[in-house]
Amino acid sequence: MIPRHQTVLFVILLLASVIMGAVLWNQLRRAHERLLRGEDAAPTQAPLVAPAEQATLMVANDADNSVQPRILTLPLPQNPEARARAVLGKLLDLYAAPDAAHPVPGGANSIAQVFIVPIAEGSGKASPAAPELAVVNLTSAFAAGHPSGLETETLTVLSICATLNANLPRVTEVRFLVDGQTRATLAGHADLTRTYLAAETVERP
Repeated sequence: MIPRHQTVLFVILLLASVIMGAVLWNQLRRAHERLLRGEDAAPTQAPLVAPAEQATLMVANDADNSVQPRILTLPLPQNPEARARAVLGKLLDLYAAPDAAHPVPGGANSIAQVFIVPIAEGSGKASPAAPELAVVNLTSAFAAGHPSGLETETLTVLSICATLNANLPRVTEVRFLVDGQTRATLAGHADLTRTYLAAETVERP
């Protein structure tokens, strides 16, 4: 026979479980109702679309080892870093196309981020019109898939630098990272430890 005090304890625990279950169910129901009200009250907004503008892409050509301008109309954000990523993404999309004159796989997804920072002057301060340094963060998949060779790697690097300068004239210097880290070369040849001068598309020691 079950002792009386155990029976009482069992009844109390059972009632407590029922009450707690009811409270929890009620809280979940009210939270769900608040979520639905919030969804209903939220205004429906169309996604922001950047206005279309002319962009100058400096496109590499393996046939004559040149970098030539190509003007396209693209949706370009006003934010300089987003703008830089947009033009570089389009440039790499051209390289990933089947008929590319400078075939490189990867496309726009090869650009992880682009950071733009002002270059400090001799006083250590950067003026509002100061030249800027662009830091282009490439993905490791892009570096791994890039064709190896001094000329083809150099053309990719210089076309990226020239494209940045053509669309963001204040960008005068470019550095490269791969997955956020310094990398010795792009695919075994082009030096990624150096700073590149964007306007002249030549290396700076």
